[in-house]
Amino acid sequence: MKTILVTGTSSGIGNQICIQAAAMNFRVISVSRNIEPLKDLGGIESFKLDITDKDSVDDFVTNLKNRKIKIDILINNAGYLVSELFSETTYDSFKKTFDVNVFGLAEITRSLIPIINIDGHVINISSIGGVNGSKKFPGLSAYSSSKAAVIALTEVLAEEYQDGPSFNVLALGAVQTKMLKEAFPDYNADTKPEDMAKYILNFAINGNKLFNGKLISVSNSNP
Repeated sequence: MKTILVTGTSSGIGNQICIQAAAMNFRVISVSRNIEPLKDLGGIESFKLDITDKDSVDDFVTNLKNRKIKIDILINNAGYLVSELFSETTYDSFKKTFDVNVFGLAEITRSLIPIINIDGHVINISSIGGVNGSKKFPGLSAYSSSKAAVIALTEVLAEEYQDGPSFNVLALGAVQTKMLKEAFPDYNADTKPEDMAKYILNFAINGNKLFNGKLISVSNSNP
């Protein structure tokens, strides 16, 4: 049985990845600040964790190591999105965005790499808004710049870990999630979380056979 670890699983895409992976008989480890939505579902082991808290991340990974758990797939899905015009942003709003989207992602990845199998696959979830040359939208200066950082980080990690595991980054277009609705109440995306989750899970299982260090844009709109 292969083991998949997913961050940011309380709702939306991460939640659906866990449900679909459990249905495929993966051993699923769910990591989120809110474990209530998944805690009673079979095949899913839920951990309450804030990935921006280094001590908590260390304790979590130590728990996995002590139980001799090895990871086959890591999906770094946890994210933070707020819509603010640049003139209205603050140091704190930029810091909170980067803490979750970049620093927390880097911390949990660095901590988990020793227990990720050599032929494993790490998927970092970015945004089409972080892709160089894509159309940018007002209010997303912090979010888009943080997601651009995730893309560059992934490319570097693929170089540093050429003996494995593989690292790839998916730049997602708009998906109708709770996070999107809170940031843009009047916007309705065409893509549902369960459909995007299905694509991500399939890529996580098969994508490292052909790709490493690659940015894949997953959007039904033009840049």
